[in-house]
Amino acid sequence: MAVSAKNTFSDEVIFKAVDAFAPYMIEAIKNIARINSVQGEPTPEAPFGIGVKYALKQALFDASELGFTTKNVDDYMGYASFGSSEEYICAVGHLDVVPAGFGWTHEPFGAEVAGGIIYGRGVLDNKGPIYACLYALAALKKLGFEPETQIRIIFGCNEETGFGDLEYYLAHEKPPVMGFTPDCKYPVVYAERGRLVVRLFPRSGKPEDVAGLLNSCVLNTRDTGETFGIAYAHKEFGKLQTKNYRIDSQMRYVEMAISYPAGITAAELLGRIQAALPEIRVETVLNWDPVRFDRSSHLVKTLQSTYERVTGLDGTPVTTTGGTYAKLMPHIVPFGPSFPGQKGIGHLPDEWMSISDIIKNAKIYALSLYELSR
Repeated sequence: MAVSAKNTFSDEVIFKAVDAFAPYMIEAIKNIARINSVQGEPTPEAPFGIGVKYALKQALFDASELGFTTKNVDDYMGYASFGSSEEYICAVGHLDVVPAGFGWTHEPFGAEVAGGIIYGRGVLDNKGPIYACLYALAALKKLGFEPETQIRIIFGCNEETGFGDLEYYLAHEKPPVMGFTPDCKYPVVYAERGRLVVRLFPRSGKPEDVAGLLNSCVLNTRDTGETFGIAYAHKEFGKLQTKNYRIDSQMRYVEMAISYPAGITAAELLGRIQAALPEIRVETVLNWDPVRFDRSSHLVKTLQSTYERVTGLDGTPVTTTGGTYAKLMPHIVPFGPSFPGQKGIGHLPDEWMSISDIIKNAKIYALSLYELSR
């Protein structure tokens, strides 16, 4: 389908359409953020617990009220769709959240507003951003835009604790031709590190040797892997990092996560650990290989352009040490919502996102969905 003049809109027209939806978007975000969607006890009707199921039900209701076709993929994921083509592009985020924890000065599920900022678990990670995508699409729909390629806003339910939702989705739905997840940072992220989780068992089986392993290889050492023989650096990704250490309740093993750059494989890392610590048995818990896109690809260049057009900032693509749905969903990259300088907000007490940033995100996402779907 050729792009007609009727189906062409200037950036400013799109931005004004987003501004018109902004008050409704903010109220909807506050409403969804008040739902406690920490993963709970699974049931046949609620695979990730009743709170997550309720959040998905609310999101699909909100999408249908905006005039979109919706589908619930057996309470594992759900989506709003716009357009009729077989292929689709997407924005995929998640509605599940980490536990509130301690140290809050605002009600964790209160969605309180103070000084132009919304506070609450999930406001940034990731309900606010995926709702920004939903309302960005609503703004395009209101303008009369007709996408050449179907657009889906996909709501995940198990991002924080395993990606079981996305595995189920991909077993029942085909993947997008391209898209993004608003669950990381700006500018557009063209590559993610791999993530390897291992358990280290002393061959002696003695609890005191687990403590010795912790003392000698973890405590008072750097997080760059030297004590495990896996120190590695890459010119684009930076240095390998070890993190998220834990000991099981029976003192049988030390578990750790390894955030590793492209250029080295999980098999090579396992071999290096075994060579450095022959008295230790290494067990793999999970591995996601690094993800890397060509920085000159249509997807990456388009998202770089839309970010620069909205913000006026340098949109040179970057890498990330984090892990998102891009690990498993083909053809997508991380894109937003945090701007340069905004770090360590998502899982901490008083998680927040400013109303002005939410609206700015919606403008970036509206422009991105518009351009990618043409």
